[in-house]
Formats: sequence, structure tokens, C-alpha cells
Amino acid sequence: MTLVALLGFAVGIVLALTGAGGGILAVPLLVFGAGLSMAEAGPIGLLAVGLAASLGAGMGLRSGTVRYKAALLVAAAGVVCSPLGLWLAQRMPNRPLTAVFAIVLLYVALRAWRRSRCTGDAPPERGKPPPCRLDTARGKLNWTAPCARALCWSGLVAGGLSGLLGVGGGFVMVPALQRFTDLGTQSVLATSLAVIALVSMAGVAASAATGHLQWAVAVPFAFGALAGMGAGRLVAARLPAARLQQGFALVSALVAVALLVRATA
Repeated sequence: MTLVALLGFAVGIVLALTGAGGGILAVPLLVFGAGLSMAEAGPIGLLAVGLAASLGAGMGLRSGTVRYKAALLVAAAGVVCSPLGLWLAQRMPNRPLTAVFAIVLLYVALRAWRRSRCTGDAPPERGKPPPCRLDTARGKLNWTAPCARALCWSGLVAGGLSGLLGVGGGFVMVPALQRFTDLGTQSVLATSLAVIALVSMAGVAASAATGHLQWAVAVPFAFGALAGMGAGRLVAARLPAARLQQGFALVSALVAVALLVRATA
């Protein structure tokens, strides 16, 4: 199990260096490193990503950057779709599921590369105000029907992909919160981590209840991921963010190509 713990350690480092979406590499590492199928690796990846996200969400709650009502609404929608995605993953042939994962990973790689090319911290220009707007006087979001609807749809997509592919959904939640709200960067990331933690743990619980979670692999992998996240946070601030995102994009693209080759071989 030393190899599995080392794989988890690598995932934790990637999470610490690149943010919530970095957990998408957990499943490919388990597929190539531990010889698991996509359906077997998914729940294990969810456990590791969910635990790591829980740590980040806890820190966000202490600092007051988590919009907990929005996180609970999105997570509730995600929990509805996560078991459906898990059910589908257990019944899909491994090759098509691998191909779907590779396509999603290519999208994540492209988005990370584009983000690395952006300069400055200014928010993207908007054609019209987002449906969810922060009331600066109260420090809370103004809840409207369009706001709730947009967040619910985001949660449904993130939950479905979480169950199907064993990913936390950070690559869905971060851009969704940036598009549908006017929250600051730190609040977006912290709220996204809270959603990922809740949805991932629901997926893990469903996997464990149906007997599809291999605890002998999941436990060392998850503890390795937590250790890697702690180690990665020590060096993350010393490295240029743009280079980290570019490195993550290149690695993700290479892994996606390898998965496509595996799916079509």
C-alpha cells in the first residue's frame, strides 16, 4: 500500500498547488498507478478529494469567506444527481467511461492554460449583472428565483459528474460561481470547496453503502492526499501561480491523451 499512499501524496500536492480542480488527476493516477478500473477508482478519488476539500472549507468558514447558504443549496442539488452518476458509472463499460473522463480532463487542461495567460486579479467583464448579487451592506447574497435556479443547475451538473467520474467538481463549481455571482475570488474558492466536500462525501457514502468502495486502497490513498496537501501548502506561496497552472494544464493534457489511447487501444 506504500505505492497507493505515494499516489495520494501526489494528488494532495497537486490540489495544494493548483486549487480545487486539481483533484481530477486522482482517478487517472489510480488507473495507471494502481491498475484499477475507472469505476473502481472513482469512489476512492472522491474520498481523497472530499477530505482535502473539507480542510479548505473549514478554513474558509473560520475566515468568513464561505457563503454557506449558497454552498448548502448547490450541494443539495449535487447530492440528488451524485448517486445517479455513480449508478451509471457502475454500469458503463470501462472504455467509454475512460473516453468521457479524458474529454473532461482535456477541457480542464484547456481552461487551466487559459487562466494562466490572464494577468491581474480583475474580475472578467460582464455583459449584464449576474443573477446572484452580494448585498454589501448585509454581507449576504440577495436571493431571487433566477439566483436559486442558476445555483441549482450548477449543483446538478457538478453532482452528476462527481458520481460518474469520481471528481469533486471544482472545475464546474469555480467557473459557475464566477459566472452566476459577484463574489470575490477567495469567497468563490472557499464556497466551491464547501460544495465539493459535501457532494464528495455523499458520493463516498453511496459507494460504501453499495459495496463499491475498496477501503484497503481508499484509506492509504486518502491519508497520502492529506499529507500531500499539507506539504504542498508549504511551498505553494513561493511558486508563480501562472507557471503552476501551465504545468498542471500540460500534465492534464498528457494524461488525457494517455487515457484516450487506453480507451481506444
